Amino acid sequence: MSLLRKYEIMIILSEEFNDSELKTWVFNYAKNLRKFSVCDISVISRGKHNLAYPIEKKMKGNYIQLNFSSMPKYISNFSNILKMDSSVLRFLVFNKQL
Repeated sequence: MSLLRKYEIMIILSEEFNDSELKTWVFNYAKNLRKFSVCDISVISRGKHNLAYPIEKKMKGNYIQLNFSSMPKYISNFSNILKMDSSVLRFLVFNKQL
């Protein structure tokens, strides 16, 4: 039985990012994930969308989807890194395995 599980993180970043800054942010975050022996990382930019309600007085956000495989014990570390980032408006972690 493998210790790795599949996860998905949906992240809403502030709308101030342009395309190159967004790519740089995602690349740096993916590099941080690799420190925890994460594998099979895929990044999908879902674009800039209107928010259903204002978050920190922002009405739009950049949606990023990260799919990866990791050991469950590292998920709280990933969450803490995202919580400390002032550019992250919201995020949600999904366990993709049943």
